[in-house]
Amino acid sequence: MSTVSLTPAAAAKGKKWILVDADGVVLGRLASFLALRLKGKHRTNFTPHVDCGDNVVVINAEKVRITGRKITDRVFYWHTGHPGGVKEQTPQETLRSKFPERLIVRAVERMMKKDSPLARKQMRNLKVYAGTQHPHEAQNPQVVDFAKLNPKNKRSA
Repeated sequence: MSTVSLTPAAAAKGKKWILVDADGVVLGRLASFLALRLKGKHRTNFTPHVDCGDNVVVINAEKVRITGRKITDRVFYWHTGHPGGVKEQTPQETLRSKFPERLIVRAVERMMKKDSPLARKQMRNLKVYAGTQHPHEAQNPQVVDFAKLNPKNKRSA
């Protein structure tokens, strides 16, 4: 037996488009699934230094669920770069904001390799939309019913 190491050209041929509906799905479980698919670790010929993951489209990002009290108790901080520019936001405020899809994008970002050109390239393969409409119908994405993979993946309101 020999170890297979993909080249970037061969990895690009094997890329698929998948569609995931985030309606009622637990955020952390969804983010870990998406990170796994973006990295390509689900493939038998996974190569760590090559972008061999799938292109992922997520719809209904505003309907994602967060369990426990994390939706109100967890606070994310960032700095604007100006004096006194520390900002904070809870996940609940993010979901009610103009861009609720950022909650999923940031959760997946935190599960990718830190500060890496490869991770930035893989994150460009993630497309997240707040509603049910998306402009990627021409790619014929394969629908993955993430909620049915495990009963713990979906929570009702």
